[in-house]
Amino acid sequence: MSPVPDIECDMLIIGAGPSGLYAAYYAGFRGFSVTIMDALPEPGGQITAMYPEKEIFDVAGFPVIKGRDLVQGLVDQAAQFKPTYLLGEQAVSLDLSVEDRVTITGANGSTVTAKAVVITGGIGSFRPRPVPVGEDFLDRGVAYFVPRLQEHAGKDVVIIGGGDSAVDWAWSLHQIARSVTLVHRRDQFRAHSTMVDKIRDAGVRLITSAEVTRIGGSEHVAEVDVTSKKDGSVETLPAQTVVAALGFIANIGPLAEWGLELQKRRIVVDSAMRTNIPRVLAAGDITHYPGKVPLISVGFGEAAIAVNNAAPLIDPNHGVFPGHSSGESNG
Repeated sequence: MSPVPDIECDMLIIGAGPSGLYAAYYAGFRGFSVTIMDALPEPGGQITAMYPEKEIFDVAGFPVIKGRDLVQGLVDQAAQFKPTYLLGEQAVSLDLSVEDRVTITGANGSTVTAKAVVITGGIGSFRPRPVPVGEDFLDRGVAYFVPRLQEHAGKDVVIIGGGDSAVDWAWSLHQIARSVTLVHRRDQFRAHSTMVDKIRDAGVRLITSAEVTRIGGSEHVAEVDVTSKKDGSVETLPAQTVVAALGFIANIGPLAEWGLELQKRRIVVDSAMRTNIPRVLAAGDITHYPGKVPLISVGFGEAAIAVNNAAPLIDPNHGVFPGHSSGESNG
């Protein structure tokens, strides 16, 4: 067995999703040594775990970029400054007993002592909300995630849900599937209206105010029954893939026991991304403040704010503002 690492660094980043990877780059840019800890075995957070092939439309500078390509770009960007990765390691406990330091212990026994900690844990650990019917068909046609689009090429796909993931997967799959039908129990979608219009215009069939009430087949999914909530009529659709995009039940795990101020499983921060615990900041989807908008692009900005406001804690000779990185001359 490999020895459990004991690391000292300037900054520990808890969470290797997009915000965490960008924070690692930005901390390196400011000259700090960085360690990134994440319970998942690969960097990328939810993107890598759930939708690496999903197209993302709201990242500045990219009209469209696939999740895996965004993660790879962020990993490459951070790699310039050689961060240390502790993957497959969940942050468990926090210790402030050493002056001007924070020590985090992982579930596997590793310890990281840092001058500042930035928590970028996304929504924390998560599990999908269960499909209401047909759970016995899991891995036999019923899926909660679509990590590889090509597995569904040429199939009839039924997607259950009305949020961003449901609509985004409908958009990605319609290009390779034989047919894509999206079933939503309400008339209104939670997903961005522009994306709903895109899938409708692309030929995805939208069945609203309806529910999937039966998933049938022998060894594999073959069909689904869709029941209208308005008149009770039932329509049977061919389906070799059913994607249950019903959202997730999130849990921030041991972080909830650290004494952080929380609101609905989110960490409350101020305008500098500071938490109520000294030397501990946060950024990305795990944070809460008035007017919060949970977008990847917002998380990037929050990561930069957190790192820059941590800078004077790491080295009092550093100011919050680092100057511009554009090579602008003041001569």
